[in-house]
Amino acid sequence: MLTIASGQATSIGRVRTVNQDSLLVRSGLFVVADGMGGHVAGEVASRIAVESLERVQQGMNPAQSDVIAAVEQANADILRATVADPELAGMGTTVTGLARVAFAGSDHWLVFNVGDSRVYRYAGGHIERLTIDHSEVEELVAAGEITREEAAHHPQSNIVTRSLGSEPAPQVDAWVFPVEGSDTFLLCSDGLTREVDEPSIAAILEADPEPQRAADSLVRAAVEAGGSDNVTVIVVTVQSADGVPSGPNGDTAPRPTRSVGR
Repeated sequence: MLTIASGQATSIGRVRTVNQDSLLVRSGLFVVADGMGGHVAGEVASRIAVESLERVQQGMNPAQSDVIAAVEQANADILRATVADPELAGMGTTVTGLARVAFAGSDHWLVFNVGDSRVYRYAGGHIERLTIDHSEVEELVAAGEITREEAAHHPQSNIVTRSLGSEPAPQVDAWVFPVEGSDTFLLCSDGLTREVDEPSIAAILEADPEPQRAADSLVRAAVEAGGSDNVTVIVVTVQSADGVPSGPNGDTAPRPTRSVGR
């Protein structure tokens, strides 16, 4: 038997006048979206994204293709909204999420991402980023032109190379891996990672395993560190009754498998 608990927190920060982040917490589906554009348009785009994903089939776990299709539908819905209201033209949003899906005959986790919001996995005292940022800075790091340390303070750190609200539709990155016995996942907008480094994030998750308190602590840390952007966090804890990882037939779970799109 699997026990899933979650906590969520969001803040406008110390600089912005509108919180353009949106989040979704539903049984087996967790989403963070960071809106971009205009005074209100980013808020509209991120809300459309989570509303589109909220319509993913309920009840039995959806397939990976259902979740990816919902992200693609969100992109279409955002574009349709800009046609209906030209004042929203140019709006967009990142979207990242964690979904419990049916895959290869058993329960798996699907991590999906468009943009520079992130999903982390924390287990055994170690934090691992599961998503790849779609940003100019990430491309510079991948090309070896700047270091990871330089990326944290690079002037182009806010420029994303992939987002919802674009034509043609952006490619959705997705990774599928088995449900394991004990895990903590962190979903966040870049308002967290701009202000709080990964060792500090890991220390907060280690200090308090209760997901709501951990989420509150992470957002508080980002705001106290400067709060230069909206910050949104979802913390998800997963525990099986026996604490043993399981594959499709009860075997040891294989390593994550990466897939892109459908």
